Amino acid sequence: MSKTRVAIVGASGYSGEELVRLLLGHPLVDLTAVTSRQYAGQSLAQIFPRFGHLPAARTLKFSEPRADELAHRADIVFLALPHGVAAEFAIPLNAKGVAVIDLSADFRVNDPAVYKEFYGHDHPAPELLKEAVYGSPELYREKIRSSRLIASPGCYPTSILLPLVPLLRAGLISSEHIIADSLSGVSGAGRKAELDYLFVECNESVRPYGLPKHRHLSEIEQELSIAAGSRVVIQFTPHLIPVNRGILTTLYTQPVGMTRDAASVAEFGAKVVACYQAAYSQEPFVRILEGKALPDTKNVVGTNVLELAWRIDPRTGRLIVMSAEDNLVKGASGQAVQSMNLLCGFPETAGLL
Repeated sequence: MSKTRVAIVGASGYSGEELVRLLLGHPLVDLTAVTSRQYAGQSLAQIFPRFGHLPAARTLKFSEPRADELAHRADIVFLALPHGVAAEFAIPLNAKGVAVIDLSADFRVNDPAVYKEFYGHDHPAPELLKEAVYGSPELYREKIRSSRLIASPGCYPTSILLPLVPLLRAGLISSEHIIADSLSGVSGAGRKAELDYLFVECNESVRPYGLPKHRHLSEIEQELSIAAGSRVVIQFTPHLIPVNRGILTTLYTQPVGMTRDAASVAEFGAKVVACYQAAYSQEPFVRILEGKALPDTKNVVGTNVLELAWRIDPRTGRLIVMSAEDNLVKGASGQAVQSMNLLCGFPETAGLL
């Protein structure tokens, strides 16, 4: 059986490197092109020695990114590029009928006015927004199967949306007063040389950033509003922590119809259990924790799994939900490969276990 040909534009970044790892090991695809202006002409093995034992990594060389050439060499193209830049390739590739899985923010936000508000410039391809599908497999599996332009979610949004969307759809929590605190490893900032991300600046340091209006709020609030059926605005505080990778998110929500007496708390807790079981018990990459277990980044780093747990605080009357994921896998490249598997009709777990 012939394999699906795939290419990566921007393969030298952290998310690009993860895509290389996953696609080189994928049993049903051939990685036929990787692009990087900086490393053009050098092999994958030269730039990423960790893959040097693989014949494909020794023979496949980085090339300059050219849409026409990519359209001839690949059936699916992953765009691991900054926002604004990805659309420059999505437009011609889409016109040539090549399926595009975009890891940037260019096609995640449905409204070009909202995109401009959060990203500071006009949307580069508003005519394609209606074609794009938000690439969260657990939320939009059937739409992804038939899409030719998949907007893979951001890392923070994944850690917030998967815990909250089922609760909002079921009407179990109020759409108001949601607070999200997230802590992310430094790789979330990308592979770039900036003062804030040097080792000495990050090590032994924990700090908030992107306040009060982080860019990811645009897609988070969009998807939460769809789930709730009304406009949702949340408070979101991201933090940088001195680890390479991983995101831990804690969400504070207001239960609907729960009082603070023991019977009401127990009844609401049973509803939460039923809600999450209905949403995720058959999902291969969402792990619902039981008993006293709580999410821990060390259990998900290097995997496409999101861990999920919750607690009710009778004293405050709040439902607290927590999640952990690898920002480069479930929060980026792994989720993109999961969408590719759906698009191609492969087993959803192919190349991800």
